Amino acid sequence: MTSSVDRGWLRAMPADGGRDALFDRAGHLVYGTRRLSELVQGRPPGVTGSQWGSASRAAFDLVVCAADTGRPVVAVAIGPVPPAGSAEQRAERLTDAVSAAVGLPVLRIGSPTLRAAEHGRRLVEYVVDARAYAAGAAVTGSEDESAPVGFRDILGRLPDGRTGPVNDLGALTRAAAVEAYVAGRLADPIVRGLHVHWAEGPAQGWSWVQVRPDACLIERVSVTAQRFSCGVDVARLAEDLATVAVGERLRAVGPDGPDLLARADLTAEIVALSRRRDELVGGFAFDHLCAD
Repeated sequence: MTSSVDRGWLRAMPADGGRDALFDRAGHLVYGTRRLSELVQGRPPGVTGSQWGSASRAAFDLVVCAADTGRPVVAVAIGPVPPAGSAEQRAERLTDAVSAAVGLPVLRIGSPTLRAAEHGRRLVEYVVDARAYAAGAAVTGSEDESAPVGFRDILGRLPDGRTGPVNDLGALTRAAAVEAYVAGRLADPIVRGLHVHWAEGPAQGWSWVQVRPDACLIERVSVTAQRFSCGVDVARLAEDLATVAVGERLRAVGPDGPDLLARADLTAEIVALSRRRDELVGGFAFDHLCAD
């Protein structure tokens, strides 16, 4: 398969004024499920008929397009990560390879809990806003020597009345964790987490709460951004999305839930992760979590 990129192969969405779009945001139209064959104008050079036949049937959950041209800005997939060595993983890799051949930007969110129907719109709106802010900050930064505040770090009033980062996707989860602690459903009100970025793989975020002194509810989310900038650090975004997933599960978690992880096992997993710091972009910045 060729490695050349020619975005002329990308198909624009129909010029119907966005009537088929799910919603619009800041100069973008967002469409629902689309197959790769609906985004690409025929089989690109260097892609075999067999490869195209398999990849063209693959579907993305959401497609973000420029409102003025209809051209895809990014195709988004949200859902569980396929098991290693599975047919689903091979199909995903083939789809990504064909997408790369035509220059289609792809954003994959890997999570056992998050789904496009419930969380896709908020994610897309967040990324569109973050990209717009980053573009504006880059222009301002070129005229001002001081470093602009990042989108994720903008301070304002939070849902619980405190002052904090208003663009923290996990803010509602953090407030819900305090309420659950007050109600006696959690052993600790603090939502903890970490994030890393594998040099040869995706960014990954972990988030957890202590349901019992010896057991935690944990969520892990991976973010893979191919030929696409999210406007924020992808590893930090992965941690925030993991926190969102924790919030989803907080609604039903019980002290004897079968999906809880022993606190000692969580610490052991963090220690194991820290030992692989040479495989991470920027190393490992969470050694303080390695002590139980």
